[in-house]
Amino acid sequence: MKKQIATSVFLSAALISPVSQAVDLRYAATPEQSSWEMRVDTPLECRLVHPIPNYGQAEFSSHASKKVNLDFELKMLRPMGATRDVTLVSMPPQWRPGESAERISRMKFFQQFNGYIGGQTAWGILSELEKGRFPTFSYADWQSRDQSIEVSLSSVMFQQNYNAFSRCINQLLPYSFEDISFTILHYDRNSEQLNKASQKRLAQIAEYIRYNKDIDLVLINTYTDRSGAKGVNQNLSERRAVVLRDYFQSLGLDSSRIQIQGYGERRPVADNSSPIGKDKNRRVVISLGRTQV
Repeated sequence: MKKQIATSVFLSAALISPVSQAVDLRYAATPEQSSWEMRVDTPLECRLVHPIPNYGQAEFSSHASKKVNLDFELKMLRPMGATRDVTLVSMPPQWRPGESAERISRMKFFQQFNGYIGGQTAWGILSELEKGRFPTFSYADWQSRDQSIEVSLSSVMFQQNYNAFSRCINQLLPYSFEDISFTILHYDRNSEQLNKASQKRLAQIAEYIRYNKDIDLVLINTYTDRSGAKGVNQNLSERRAVVLRDYFQSLGLDSSRIQIQGYGERRPVADNSSPIGKDKNRRVVISLGRTQV
């Protein structure tokens, strides 16, 4: 039995990259140190963090978007000083010696950046952790090429927070800031109210703003068609702008962060001689700005 276990351990080691066979520095949380934490859990962002003692931390993140997405970053206390080839291997834990190591991928970590992985490979790392395995990165130290580095993610204490992370991803809004930062909405004829389709779009913008505290500017520019007298149209566009200003204030935005302008029948985008053209001209352009982090 002992001989069989020893053989399995040897085979596991043989599947690791050549760099990993003679490792000079290993970074990994012990079972007692291992922890996973949901740092952000909102409809805009999900962030799952794993501290790696003396090295930094591993972070999985997903953001509100039309498409399901996942990013992984190996954040280092000391960023890469040179670009390095990196081997990613899934290692079995020591208490499962009968399992073998499996290579996941090869990649590059770039100079002066944290190690980044996106897309299918990032999902693959999550999958290996869910299986109870230890995704492990191996590369040559940028300070000394003849010294090898190995960094492991521990699956100890992973499952509960992984479940929370999965629930968070499932509840992300299906649109991003870029999807709503510039929006054109339209009005019913001679009305201060948006048409039904535009009301739904405005509700999406409102939902995003409720969760995003970084929105620092809302620009509202309203326009009419030329169905009425010029003065009447100007007054109508200004009333429409005020209605929207009050709406955004009701979401918690300070009035100083909201700028409105009614242009009346000026600046048409279509021919006012046709019903379709008039529909296009009865519009509001909403532009959002946010604090750059």
